[in-house]
Amino acid sequence: MLDEDPTPLGTLVLQTLAMPADINPSGDVFAGWLMSQMDLAGAIFAQEIARGRVTTVAVGSMVFLRPVPVGATISCYAQEVDVGRSSIRTLVEVWLKDSTKGIVEKVTEGEFVFVAIDDNGRTRPIK
Repeated sequence: MLDEDPTPLGTLVLQTLAMPADINPSGDVFAGWLMSQMDLAGAIFAQEIARGRVTTVAVGSMVFLRPVPVGATISCYAQEVDVGRSSIRTLVEVWLKDSTKGIVEKVTEGEFVFVAIDDNGRTRPIK
């Protein structure tokens, strides 16, 4: 993690815009909002691997590198780290694009672990 390569790792899974409702009093996006976008991206990615429903069971190694200003487009990239019998560990990176300044930079990354579940919410093996 935290390499200096200016290229996103993984697959582009989610892209959204940081809106005024998502900011703190300092004018930057709440870390919790950013984490929720990462969780969504990781879940979308893990569902593809699990071929069905997943749930988040752990979040670790979160690193916030710089603030995200309102109006920035964020892109969430996910990659598989490990797949177990029923779990999927992913790395999610978030990259910021500020069209007004022509800046593209990594703003955060974190590890998310998901477990495949059945219709009753019970753990199931990944097929």
